[in-house]
Amino acid sequence: MTLEEFAKNLLQDVLARADDSPNYAVDIFTEHVVESITETGEADGCILCNCKRRGFKVNAYNVSEDGDCVDLFVTSYSAEEPPRRVSRSEVERHFGWLEEFFARCFTNSFRGGLEESSAEFDAAHEIYSQRDLITRGRLFFLTDGLVALGNYEDIVVHGVRFTRHVWDLERLYRIETSGAEREKIDIWFERDFGGVVTCIATTDPTAEYSTLLGFFPATLLVGIYEEYGARLLERNVRSFLQARGKINRGIRETILKEPRRFLAYNNGISATAERIDFRVNDGNVLFLTHAEGFQIVNGGQTTASLYSAVKKDKADVREIMVQVKLTIPRQAKDIDELAPKISLYANSQNKVNTADFSANHPFHLRVEELSRTIWAPAASGSQIETKWFYERARGSYMDQIGRLGFADRSRWQAQNPPSQKFVKTDLAKFENSWDQLPYLVSRGAEKNFFEFMATLEERFPLKPDETFFCCLIAKAILFRSSERIVQAQNYGGYRANIVTYSISWLSQKIGKQVDLEKIWRQQKLSTELEEVIRLVSKQAYDHLVGGAAGGNVTEWAKREKCWDQFSRIEIPIPSKILSKLSLSPDPAPRGTAARAARRI
Repeated sequence: MTLEEFAKNLLQDVLARADDSPNYAVDIFTEHVVESITETGEADGCILCNCKRRGFKVNAYNVSEDGDCVDLFVTSYSAEEPPRRVSRSEVERHFGWLEEFFARCFTNSFRGGLEESSAEFDAAHEIYSQRDLITRGRLFFLTDGLVALGNYEDIVVHGVRFTRHVWDLERLYRIETSGAEREKIDIWFERDFGGVVTCIATTDPTAEYSTLLGFFPATLLVGIYEEYGARLLERNVRSFLQARGKINRGIRETILKEPRRFLAYNNGISATAERIDFRVNDGNVLFLTHAEGFQIVNGGQTTASLYSAVKKDKADVREIMVQVKLTIPRQAKDIDELAPKISLYANSQNKVNTADFSANHPFHLRVEELSRTIWAPAASGSQIETKWFYERARGSYMDQIGRLGFADRSRWQAQNPPSQKFVKTDLAKFENSWDQLPYLVSRGAEKNFFEFMATLEERFPLKPDETFFCCLIAKAILFRSSERIVQAQNYGGYRANIVTYSISWLSQKIGKQVDLEKIWRQQKLSTELEEVIRLVSKQAYDHLVGGAAGGNVTEWAKREKCWDQFSRIEIPIPSKILSKLSLSPDPAPRGTAARAARRI
């Protein structure tokens, strides 16, 4: 697939979901790019806050769980075909707008200049409240245009160092069509971090892997984490737990009060590398000089706690050493199988399910299989049956198009329209909204997905059948239709929160009257159901904004208490509307939805 073809497909994907709403198109594009960046580990998701005022512009933001890192995103979206060229001056101007936004947030310079019931106010409030914790940041420029190659130096704003990142169409194209993973972390210990690491090594040259045992100075780990952040923890199954808890207090106490006993008390870290370089002195002592593809697979809390103690508590960690087990497979390709198992078996601090918290779980493999074989009924007014394409691995949709000859692409895309593509984080939003967990959905795509995976084996069949898939697609239609309905109401913000709270209320209060089978058969919502969503969404908006009482609406939406209160609200639905909703004893009669589906 060429860059031009990729651009055209991405444009059609965005427009198909935007439903002729320019602002919504910008949000969809921003979400799409940030999800791709998050897949590569360069970001940690985002909260939309599309806002442009004199002197600044911001489209999305994210503050890390521990308040240490702030990400700000700004989007330049033109929907031009072919893609336009974006000048360096335009990129710098957009970065300048982000810098100004952060500066105003940090110093609380807005002082009533933002509408309190707006996502940008929440962003400003969150950054200001965490200003004493923030030590680093990232600025992202996102565009559907093409940016000339160039370096964008780090900047410092109010003592916070920001790295600057450009994501243009070409970079997105490389990630989504080549199956490329994030850039490998190459650590040159002596050149970049001030010293080599003394180790001992296994000596069996025929083994499946080799292992080094050594001791890393804490200053080295802090330096590496400062450079690479959460990218170091890519393969760590315990990264799931970061969405649920704060930095371990016991580790922090040891760092601050008993640093000399840290080595005795702490279990150390487990890491992997695809390749290493070392030298041996005359006494046969091994010195590790370089590790390619370095990843911490167990011990993420140890590493992050050391960094946090240095940056926030001004701790002196020069006396602290950390034991490290570094595993290097003989074949670099084996690392994807080996690393998750090391992480799983090395972890003894918290119970971790055998699921690897990724899209490679058998559940997702089965959903992908069903999505390739089940045809959805032709929508009203059309004779064309289509499929809902589950993109279990990001980029697989574009990859499939790229494998087809030019003559076959139009037919395949007509059968697999971009508006019916969904990814693993979408699936988690559809299911958790219907299962009345809107406070989890409100925590962001990645955190919600982690929570979804944590209870997957308890809540869902590990081998979904046709009935499950058809009901899943009905929930997808309900969710995406609700997005368009809420967008059209012009509430001014919090679309994602309003949608998930509305669907959860709908599921709890009148779920038995929402016929998922009928939605599947018709591939759309009834007029009556659309009207119900309009009524409920207004109440959801009022509850979210009113319940926050002038505080951070986004944070309020993440609390279970917010849902508990909203779930108790009785929203009057006119009887003439209720009477026209399809009544059925079960919202998803087993077997009937499956019979409505035609397998390939």
